[in-house]
Amino acid sequence: MPDIKIASWNVENLFDTIASEIAADLEFTLANGWTQAAYDAKIKNLADIIKQMHGGQGPDLLGLCEVENKKVVQDLIDAIGRPDYRVAHVDSPDIRGIDTTLVYSNQVFKDPKASDMEGHLVHLRYPTRDIFQVRLEVKTNGAELNVFVNHWPSRRQGQYESDPLRITVAEHCGRLVDETLRFARADFLALPDTTASLKKLNDRWNRNVLVMGDLNDEPFNRSVLDYLLGSKDLDHVEEELKPGGGKKIPEAKVYLGKKAYLFNCMWPLFGQPDKGTFYFSSATNSMNLLDQFIVSRGVFFGIQGLKIAPNSVAIFTPPVMTTPKGRPRAFDRKTKKGYSDHFPIQAIIQTL
Repeated sequence: MPDIKIASWNVENLFDTIASEIAADLEFTLANGWTQAAYDAKIKNLADIIKQMHGGQGPDLLGLCEVENKKVVQDLIDAIGRPDYRVAHVDSPDIRGIDTTLVYSNQVFKDPKASDMEGHLVHLRYPTRDIFQVRLEVKTNGAELNVFVNHWPSRRQGQYESDPLRITVAEHCGRLVDETLRFARADFLALPDTTASLKKLNDRWNRNVLVMGDLNDEPFNRSVLDYLLGSKDLDHVEEELKPGGGKKIPEAKVYLGKKAYLFNCMWPLFGQPDKGTFYFSSATNSMNLLDQFIVSRGVFFGIQGLKIAPNSVAIFTPPVMTTPKGRPRAFDRKTKKGYSDHFPIQAIIQTL
């Protein structure tokens, strides 16, 4: 069966040209050079990069960060020229007016219902960018894929000063993953102690989960390791549910205390000189690996029809969007050249 080509990209302030209070606050106005021509150039440039991904085939599943609304995503799709592309989107009340969204191929996935899409807000002092959850079904084998597109709070006010914000969002995303992979307490306690119940627990524990996006933290940061539980090792991820005390299902204290660890696919790329997705100049003067793919044990081991190919995970750095120093070439509204201040990432999920 054909592979599923995935990608994630922070496209950096993809605003339309319609006047709004948020756009004015961020200087995306005619007076500040955000003209229709600049917008059209930004759309074209982004589309050119997306079309180059995966050897010129483009992704089948694309998570995007920093888009103003569904319309700009549709404009981007139109520029790419893929009639099979569809947008899964829910507007969020982020204070900066930007959303996360998901583009998918309807040749690969069935169109999700409205009930399969949900934007989860994290209520800090201001509502932060949503964690966008989409439940998809693969057409070829009927496998379910639970996707969480993330854009965590920035480091603009300082990495350590803003750490609590990202930790809060990471914990919230971790709870959503928990709810996807585990039965709630009341539902677990209502299960009879049977082999069929154990199968239900295992089926849920092994569901396919893909967390992706711009986390504004690196794989080693506490938010990712300790709160999202995105591990670099397989010790926890390979743990199975096991019955205890002679029962067919685990004891309640064992099951309810079990943590849903994930595997962070980005670690093989970490620590390499000049390798990263974003250049953070004000403090470290280095490339940072902020954009990530993180998967459940089901996706890592291919238990339910989908399996990540770890050696396929890559930062996409086409020469046209890379500066001589190896950094992303951000879009310049005056010259109408450039793309984004982030490199995209891409990978392959095999269908089994």
